[in-house]
Amino acid sequence: MADPEDKNEENIAGKFYVDTQCIDCDLCRETAPNNFTRSDDEGYSYVYKQPENDEEEAQCREAMEGCPVEAIGDDGE
Repeated sequence: MADPEDKNEENIAGKFYVDTQCIDCDLCRETAPNNFTRSDDEGYSYVYKQPENDEEEAQCREAMEGCPVEAIGDDGE
């Protein structure tokens, strides 16, 4: 389970985040490309835009459920 105390610093404030357990597998960026992007310098994903509609929310949830290392979290904000 993702740790809200261990969020990657690039995450934009809001409900979804990626923590430092990310292994840069690309699943979240493929599943929710409008919300997740990659830190090329550090080699991990982070949330650059929180979902703005039901479709983006569903894609973020799908990415969170599919993350192989459970690095995506939902603060429920």
